[in-house]
Amino acid sequence: MQRRRFSASLGLLAAAVSTGNLPAGGTPRAQGSSATAAVALRHYLARIAELDRGGPQLRSIIELNPDAATIARTLDAQRREGKVRGPLHGSIVVVKDNIATGDRMSTSAGSLALDGVHATRDASLIGRLREAGVVIAGKTNLSEWANLRSTRSTSGWSARGGLTRNPYALDRNTSGSSSGSAVAVAAGLADMAVGTETDGSIVSPSSINGVVGLKPTVGRVSRDGIIPISHTQDTAGPIARTVTDVARLLAAMAGTDPLDPATLHAPAPDNYLAALDPHALRGARIGVARNFFTGHDEIDQQIERALAKLVALGAVLVDPVDLPKVSYGDAEQAVLLHEFKHDLPLWLKTFAPHAPIHNLADLIAFNDAHRKQEMPYFGQEQLTQAQALGGLDSDVYLKALATCRKAARDDGMDRVLREHKLDAIVAPTGGTAWLTDFINGDSGSDGFSTPAAVAGYPHLTVPAGMVRGLPIGLSFVGPAWSEARLLALGYAFEQATQWRREPSFQTRTAIPPWTS
Repeated sequence: MQRRRFSASLGLLAAAVSTGNLPAGGTPRAQGSSATAAVALRHYLARIAELDRGGPQLRSIIELNPDAATIARTLDAQRREGKVRGPLHGSIVVVKDNIATGDRMSTSAGSLALDGVHATRDASLIGRLREAGVVIAGKTNLSEWANLRSTRSTSGWSARGGLTRNPYALDRNTSGSSSGSAVAVAAGLADMAVGTETDGSIVSPSSINGVVGLKPTVGRVSRDGIIPISHTQDTAGPIARTVTDVARLLAAMAGTDPLDPATLHAPAPDNYLAALDPHALRGARIGVARNFFTGHDEIDQQIERALAKLVALGAVLVDPVDLPKVSYGDAEQAVLLHEFKHDLPLWLKTFAPHAPIHNLADLIAFNDAHRKQEMPYFGQEQLTQAQALGGLDSDVYLKALATCRKAARDDGMDRVLREHKLDAIVAPTGGTAWLTDFINGDSGSDGFSTPAAVAGYPHLTVPAGMVRGLPIGLSFVGPAWSEARLLALGYAFEQATQWRREPSFQTRTAIPPWTS
């Protein structure tokens, strides 16, 4: 969206919400139950104007919902009448711009090819959020096409939204692809956010931006309406400042959906809020995946402090467990490229039949025709690779899919969890934020996302302290459908440590002296 269009929508929204004194920061909902949705929305609009478009120019919000003020007033009226829809009634949530909203906002995956294209209907998970009484205040920026475009891409950048900036150090990257969702939460621009992940796109930006993120089991949340990369690995998930809010948002999103057959085979969702227990680590068997430590002495030292906290809280560490480093990256990439080519035209046909593109070939041609705007920093070689591939009946695809399932599940997560009778496996989610570099692209470490992503299993990251002023996260991964258990373990860790710190919005990374 062009800057003037965003500014105009911000002004209209601000005018539509009643005026009054605004708190300087924090979460309006935390200030007492008397806070209304309209008050909360006004607070966040002011912070968006101050921090996202002004000041540090975080650019985490790609578009505001022009109907948000009306929705907030309606929900406030319902509350006054005693018609409270649930614990999220009146909460302000922002949603990644690859999830269809059947309203006046675009659904674009950050691409100019879909700028101004309105989805024909809500994604199923959006419908669930609306039923829960959420105010969807806007869409968040992302790595364009969820970072499936170039081997030299810069995470957090899209042609439509520009570059999302890290609130802890503006010269550092946000990671991706749910860059805007994580930054909006970290900077206090919404109560909560929805991101999506194929491999690392929720947990990595959550870790790097100092917030809590959960990638659910594939099938726990409906994939209907998500602009796809891979039906094998894609899922939406919650991002928030606390484990409690992640549990609240997951409870609203999870459930069966006839439009997504994967959800029909899932067990019924647990009571995620009731599962939260500050004593959950007592007796828990936790495997330590040292193959996935970063090799950075200060980061790994901080993770050792986190492990010591787990032991002090009663956990039994199995250290180390032999979860092998990822050796199936080429097979995973083959699966993603094949499925993207197959799945994209199906999404476009259902949710954007009026769009100027109808398939991957059209998208490639659009980017070529708009090279100056779409490819100023990096190309689209992954899209052209995908276009050259066969269908989902090809031997290449079927062999790659079988390789991934065996390596990630049978020889990986399932084997380790079973052999050691583990509740969860932990490791650093990844390293600290790297310097944004439009010439060379991303330079971050591989992180710990791939085993759970390829297996389709849940992955929770919780803030685990700071290294040189930059956040890092501790990951908890477990077997399929173990979200409640992981949330309980993460909650116990979070409550005992309280290691999350608010961002400082520094222009550049502050580098204090090293201490052993």
